[in-house]
Amino acid sequence: MNRSKKKNPTIRFLIRSFIGLLLFSIAVFTLLGIYMNRQSRKTIHEIGEIYMSGMNKQMSRHFKSVIKLRFDQMDGLVSVVSSKNHNKKSLYKELVYRAKVRDFNYLAICSNEGNFETLYGDPIHPINPKPFVKSLKRGERRVAVGVDSAGKNVVLFGIQADYPMQNGEKCIGLTAAVPLDYITDFLSLENEGDLIYYHIIRPDGTFVIRNPNTELWGYFDLLQKQHKSAEKTLSSDNSLREFDTALKDNKEYSAVIKGSKEDRQIYSMPLPYSEWHLITVMPYSILDETINSLSFQRLVITLLACVSILISLVWIFFRYFFITRVQLQELDKAQQKALKASKAKSEFLANMSHDIRTPMNAITGMTAIATAHIDDPKQVKNCLRKIALSSRHLLGLINDVLDMSKIESGKLTLTAEQISLREVVDGIVSIMQPQTKAKQQSFDVHIENIFTENVWCDGVRLNQILLNLLSNATKYTPEKGSIRLFICEENSPRGEDYVRLHINVRDNGIGMSPEFLKKIYQSYSRADGTRTRKTEGAGLGMAITKYIVDAMDGTIDVQSEPNKGTEFHIKLDFEKAPALNVNMVLPSWNMLIVDDDKSLCQTAANTLRSMGIKTDWTLSGNRAMEMIMEHHRKRTDYQIILLDWKLPDMNGLQIAQEIRRKVGNEIPILLISAYDWSEFEIEAREAGINGFISKPLFKSTLFYSLRQFMENEQIKEQIPDQNFDLSGRRILLAEDNELNWEVAKELLSDLGAELEWAEDGRICLEKFQTSPKGYYSAVLMDIRMPHMTGYEAAKEIRLLDHPDASSVPIIAMSADTFSEDIQHCLECGMNAHIAKPVDIKELVGILKKYLK
Repeated sequence: MNRSKKKNPTIRFLIRSFIGLLLFSIAVFTLLGIYMNRQSRKTIHEIGEIYMSGMNKQMSRHFKSVIKLRFDQMDGLVSVVSSKNHNKKSLYKELVYRAKVRDFNYLAICSNEGNFETLYGDPIHPINPKPFVKSLKRGERRVAVGVDSAGKNVVLFGIQADYPMQNGEKCIGLTAAVPLDYITDFLSLENEGDLIYYHIIRPDGTFVIRNPNTELWGYFDLLQKQHKSAEKTLSSDNSLREFDTALKDNKEYSAVIKGSKEDRQIYSMPLPYSEWHLITVMPYSILDETINSLSFQRLVITLLACVSILISLVWIFFRYFFITRVQLQELDKAQQKALKASKAKSEFLANMSHDIRTPMNAITGMTAIATAHIDDPKQVKNCLRKIALSSRHLLGLINDVLDMSKIESGKLTLTAEQISLREVVDGIVSIMQPQTKAKQQSFDVHIENIFTENVWCDGVRLNQILLNLLSNATKYTPEKGSIRLFICEENSPRGEDYVRLHINVRDNGIGMSPEFLKKIYQSYSRADGTRTRKTEGAGLGMAITKYIVDAMDGTIDVQSEPNKGTEFHIKLDFEKAPALNVNMVLPSWNMLIVDDDKSLCQTAANTLRSMGIKTDWTLSGNRAMEMIMEHHRKRTDYQIILLDWKLPDMNGLQIAQEIRRKVGNEIPILLISAYDWSEFEIEAREAGINGFISKPLFKSTLFYSLRQFMENEQIKEQIPDQNFDLSGRRILLAEDNELNWEVAKELLSDLGAELEWAEDGRICLEKFQTSPKGYYSAVLMDIRMPHMTGYEAAKEIRLLDHPDASSVPIIAMSADTFSEDIQHCLECGMNAHIAKPVDIKELVGILKKYLK
């Protein structure tokens, strides 16, 4: 009971507050309604005046344009028909013909005394001839109302003209006429039932055209009397005097005429080419009814609005309270999600060493091999090539990390470039071999029907896709497991200029559960189980892979079962790129392929046959010896033998030794392997191996490996010359880093170029500005420099008043390598972009393009 009493004062306060707020709102809205009603009436009157003024001006412009068109027709008639080239009869005939063509119903000649000599139609004369004749004498155009002999009203158009008259009087003008309906029709002056209607009057108040509406006829009668009464005032209405004065002065006039039943507003405006005035009349009866109805409706709506607002306030309060509770709950969830994401990203940064070490292991491993074989140029060159491939992958990986925010927000950009699939796969194999070898895993690479080796795509992103899939396969496949990369080609649905690649990565590793497959492409996700706790990785690779595949308009599918392995299938469509103009045809040799992979044997045999080689193949070493000996006995020895290193019954080295012992040393034997043969190269040479071919066996791989055995054959290729002499060329390098300057100087000096150093963009601009014509052959521009960036410097150079400002090649040389950075360089006036660290071959290619 006490508790109820404590609540009652609060309830009473809320009720009283609500009633007070309701009464206050009603009073405020009522006063507001009354005020707005008065303002509405005033505003409507003002709008009416503005509207009428606009309508009058529009009608006046319309009148002027139509009347001017008629005068232009008469001017054309006078200019065409001249009295010099005709006698009177032919002259009048020509005038009449021209008038009929222009749709005039009457034509007459006006004399100086005001007499009208009709040439065509009934005789006509103005109702008020004096002003009309006076205007013609002054050489003015004039329009007036007249009558014909039948008493019909017509509109007269008079212009100055000099034609001979029959009665011998002097002609001062030519007059044409049309029925009065011509004006009433095009101005719509006689439409009944319109809210606004029109009259045309003369300065004395008499009607030229009178609308059928009779409301103000009496008013205009008074106006005529007011005009005739001189100084006498026949009406106490000041509007009559003001109206009469405005008509005399040929000025505009507006007034509201008070009536017994309703008000009317009139608006007067003089019409061009005449003494007439256009009178617009608008009754206010409809507007008054609208205003009164609007006032009542506003009062009702005001009360309803008051109630609605109060109800809305109560609803908003409870809704706001509910939304606030929901938002707090969502905020708590978002906080937990943010903490989870932050933890996942922290783990990503902690585990990033694995992804970086992958190419770094290849770099350090190849460096060690090159050091151990420093006296073997071929081996060193091979190691350096693999180091370069790994370095490019490492650079691409760093770019991906820096670009992570764009990938996660769906703003991934691709840079299309011409790549070789053979080089891409060779690079992938070189990077993955150390990893698979460390775990004693079987790593097989198979290609099938790859006829288009050169395509347009983002090579870094394609490398990333392959490395992400193969790295995961290596990580989640136990020791001595198997990993297979399969690539094949088919026609693309996009057309003959495209090719579709199928990429399959399969392993027999630990596999994935159906639950994890649903979230495999989520960022920072990893299978949560005891099987993966010791496996390094941030759970980012598959998310990035999915983003890249989607950006390339491709598809990716995955099939996996726990403890059975995983297979990824990717389909990508690439535009074909022009290949080197090389005729890949070899002599019609007899060759033997020995490999335990049937698919590889069949694919390689088909490829060799396309180059003109007769090919046999077998899966067994013993069977290979039988075939070799059979051909030897028939004196149809194989001319080249391809041996796999590892076979089920005997390895390739054993077969090579057996061949050399039984057949001799004349047949070239090449060892095909997906492994680094540097470890067993010496043993292979001693066994009689003549050379090595790396898997996978692309067509170009086989061709360039076998053509060395052609005798008396010359292969002509259109391969770009990498040696480019820059002697006599002076290049300006804008670079704020001294070490980068030294590297660039060393690289380009070897090609004969003379380099000058500008420590920042401002110095670069000053040096170029003060240089003579042709002094600098090119400008290499860093982007991020103090005092003036490369973007700013390039823009300023292009704006200089220098003979070479618009033609000198400006090449960006920067570590900013994203697509938007390259586009910004081009927009600032630079010709090309090359990424740091500088690839000398790429730089030479660009310089060769612009320094012809």
